[in-house]
Amino acid sequence: MAGEIRFLLNAGEVSIAAAGPGDTLLDFLRLERRLTGTKEGCAEGDCGACTVLVGRLQAGALVYEPINACIRLIASCHGCHVVTVEHLSGASGLHPVQRAMVEHHASQCGFCTPGFVMALYGLWMSNPDPSVIDIETALQGNLCRCTGYEPIVQAALAVTRAGGQARDALNVERAAVMERLAALAGTGADVSRGEERAIVPVDVDALAEVLMAHPEATIVAGATDVGLWVTKHLRRISPGIFIGHLMKDMAADDEEIRIGAGVTYSEFLSLARNHLPEAEAYLLRIGGWQVRNAGTIGGNIANGSPIGEMPPLLISLGARLVLRKGAARRTLPLEEFFIAYGKQDRAPGEFVETILIPRSKGARVAAYKVSKRAHADISAVSAGFMVRESGGVIREARIAFGGMAGIPQRARGAEAALIGQPFAGKSFEAAARAVRSDFSPLTDWRASADYRQTVASNLFRRFWLEQSGASEPVGIDRLVKA
Repeated sequence: MAGEIRFLLNAGEVSIAAAGPGDTLLDFLRLERRLTGTKEGCAEGDCGACTVLVGRLQAGALVYEPINACIRLIASCHGCHVVTVEHLSGASGLHPVQRAMVEHHASQCGFCTPGFVMALYGLWMSNPDPSVIDIETALQGNLCRCTGYEPIVQAALAVTRAGGQARDALNVERAAVMERLAALAGTGADVSRGEERAIVPVDVDALAEVLMAHPEATIVAGATDVGLWVTKHLRRISPGIFIGHLMKDMAADDEEIRIGAGVTYSEFLSLARNHLPEAEAYLLRIGGWQVRNAGTIGGNIANGSPIGEMPPLLISLGARLVLRKGAARRTLPLEEFFIAYGKQDRAPGEFVETILIPRSKGARVAAYKVSKRAHADISAVSAGFMVRESGGVIREARIAFGGMAGIPQRARGAEAALIGQPFAGKSFEAAARAVRSDFSPLTDWRASADYRQTVASNLFRRFWLEQSGASEPVGIDRLVKA
C-alpha cells in the first residue's frame, strides 16, 4: 500500500502523507486549502451547507455524486475526484447553475447557497430533464431558512431545461480524469499521524488480511454514523479501515438479490426499482441525497442500531448475511445477527461481505418509516411486511420492526395472529392488537412508548387498507405542477 492518501481536488492532485482516521474533508478544504465556499453548518450531515461532488470510477464509468464534506473522512477520498463550488465558475463567469440561482432570486443570506448549488450541479449533470419531484428529492439534504424553496426549485427547472451539460468541464475532461483516477485507484493507502492510523485496503482480500491483524480497528464505510462519532462525540477511531470503495457488486436472478456490503442506498435504489419496487419510496426516506450517496447497506446492518432502516425490511424478506473472517465465510439469517442492544454475532476480525435477499415471489411486501420529519430524519418506528396468501388465506407472514426494541426484531405474536386466517380486515385488526404484546418499547426524545405501540398497531391497518385497494388514500400525496 502507498504511504499517501491521493486524490484529485478540482483541477489539481492532492497527496497527504500524514493524517488520522478522524480527519474530515471539510476541515481539509477550509483550513488547509482555504476553499471556504464549502460551509460548516450542522457537522452531522443534515443541512447540506458542506455539499461537494465526489467522482469515482464505478463499473467502468466515472460517477459524480453530492456528499456531505463535514462527515466525509479524508482517507475515504483516496482515488476520488473532489469538486468544490470554487471549481464551477470560469473565464466566462458564473456556472449556469450559479447564474440560475441569481436570476431567480434563490439566495438571501447566502450561507446555504454553495451547498444548494453543488446539489443542483449534481442533479444537472445526472438528470437533464428532472421533474419538480426529482428536484425536491435531490434537495432533501439541503436546508435554507431565508429564501424558501420555491425560487430554488424554479432555478433548477430553468437551468436543466437550458441544457449545456455536454460543454461542462466535468464532461469535457471526463476521459482525462478517468485515466488519472485509474492510476490512483490501483493502490491502497496506509498513513498515520502520531498514534493515529488510517488504512485504505486496495481490495476485499486486503481488507480481510488487515482486519485479521487489527481486529480492534474501526471499519468505516460511508461514515454517515461514524462521522458523527468524530464530529459530535469526539471519539478516537484509530486504527480506521476505510472500505467505502469495496464490495460494490450487485446481481439479481429469479431466486435472490445479491448485494455487496459496500453498496450505497443510492446504488441499491437503482436495483430496487426493477427487482424490489416496494422498497423505492422507503429508500427515498433514508437521509437526504448526500447521505444516500455515502451510506451503505452493509454499514447500516453492521452498525447494529435498533433504529437502522434497512434491517426491518430485509428481515421481513428473509435476508441472510455472508460474514467473512480471513478466507473463511459463514452465512446466517439476518435476524440472528442481532443479539442484544450493541451486540451482534460478529467475531473480532470478521466483517459483513454480502447480503442475500430471497425474491418475494407472489408476496405482498411493504416498508414503512414514521419520523417527525418526512425526510432526512431518524426513525421513531420502521417496519417491513411480507405476507403471502392464497385462496383467501394467509399462508406466511414475516413482519419486523425497528425502534420497538433494543434490536430490529420480528413481531412473532402478530405473525401468529395472521397465519392461517382469512386475508381480511378482521385478521389485521387481530394482528394490530397482538403486536402490543410483542414489544416493550422505550420512551425517548423521538417518541413515547405509547406512541410507538400505537404506530405499530396502525401500520397493520395501513397495510391492510393498501393491499385491499382502499378507495381513500392512506398516505399524503402532493400534486405538484411541474
